[in-house]
Amino acid sequence: MCYSLVNSIQDKMIKDILSSIKTYFKAMRIIKELNLWKYFFVPALIGLLLGGIFFTTAYSLSDNLGTYLSSFWKFDFGKDFVTTASTWIGGFAILIIGLILYKHLLMALSAPFMTPVSEKVEAYITRKETPKTAGKSEFIKLLLRSLRLNLRNLIKELLFTLPLLILSFIPVIGLVATLLILFIQSYYTGFGNMDYTLERYLNYKESKAFVRKNKGIAVGNGLVFTLMLFIPLVGIMLTLPIATVASTVDTINRLEETNPKFND
Repeated sequence: MCYSLVNSIQDKMIKDILSSIKTYFKAMRIIKELNLWKYFFVPALIGLLLGGIFFTTAYSLSDNLGTYLSSFWKFDFGKDFVTTASTWIGGFAILIIGLILYKHLLMALSAPFMTPVSEKVEAYITRKETPKTAGKSEFIKLLLRSLRLNLRNLIKELLFTLPLLILSFIPVIGLVATLLILFIQSYYTGFGNMDYTLERYLNYKESKAFVRKNKGIAVGNGLVFTLMLFIPLVGIMLTLPIATVASTVDTINRLEETNPKFND
């Protein structure tokens, strides 16, 4: 019975992951129909500025970290190989950590601009008026909630990722560790994107419980988000707005199915 229950949970999560990935195609159609591109300017600018800062910093620090790591090798033979390997290892580590910091800061600062996009998508899907978030007080409230959520997710993601990052350099085990890093990054990224919708209906604690129950949606959304960031320039500018539209579609559909407060 327990085995059957575990299989059922796994099947549901895999199904949700695949469904969430496919939602990105629907999101592009919705963006075009609602002409949402005009709302993407500020988040795109934030993404461009943060991306420039983080990737430039990561590039400059990788050599320094590589030199520091190679300094532990006290022998002359193999010195060049160790230095090169250390630079690659340092660069990979800084890239992963920098990517985590970049994503959460981007999502936090963009919250007041992404929420109106989520509202318009929800109204399009449900064909009914949505709770509005307007005014200076609401702007600050949204920003503070997003900062709190993303700081919490940032800390947890780093706590899980750092040990796996060390394991990722061990042959065979490293492959599993790398996949787990991608899974964790995807989950917490999708979590942040889903909250642009959940903030209108659930409090902070309820939102965390909702995402835990629907982690497949979060992972699928965050997986595409993370991979899109590696598309030169376009990735850091447009990934968040597109992911927000996709997460809104998935989150609204799941709220309609499972949350009585949504249908009141």
